Amino acid sequence: MTIGYLALGSNLGDRLGTLQKAVELLDQDDDIQVIKKSKLYETLPYGDVPQENYYNAVIQISTSYEPMQLLDKTQAIEKTLGRKRLIHWGPRTLDIDILLMDNNAIATERLNIPHKEMLKRSFVLVPLKDVYPDTALQGESFEALIEKTGNQGEVWLSKESW
Repeated sequence: MTIGYLALGSNLGDRLGTLQKAVELLDQDDDIQVIKKSKLYETLPYGDVPQENYYNAVIQISTSYEPMQLLDKTQAIEKTLGRKRLIHWGPRTLDIDILLMDNNAIATERLNIPHKEMLKRSFVLVPLKDVYPDTALQGESFEALIEKTGNQGEVWLSKESW
């Protein structure tokens, strides 16, 4: 079994319900077990497309899937829950990104592990810190990595919990 970390985000429709349903669908898969969930965060949108705030979270999973199989599974769940890929960095019902999978390093057109943008995004690093077993990532403390993003003020704990 491989330990993995998935980032989840939603800013259309029932944001909380969509994230909860995504976690439920992942956990119902015989080849995936959800181990931990981060706190729920509200975040400003990333990029220049005007849109509503996001709910973001990270989950720790155990899986027997290979990385590309897991990507296919997460994209199928996104589609099931109404994801349409219309605008880059645009609004979405659900986004699931594979951040890390043990020590796997992959760089393909479809998938990069570690996720190539995660160190630039406090909305990923803040919830990842909640579920990651170490106090550092890639040799740096989470606090230092989050500060380097310059966008840590765009993430705050949600008033809702999940």
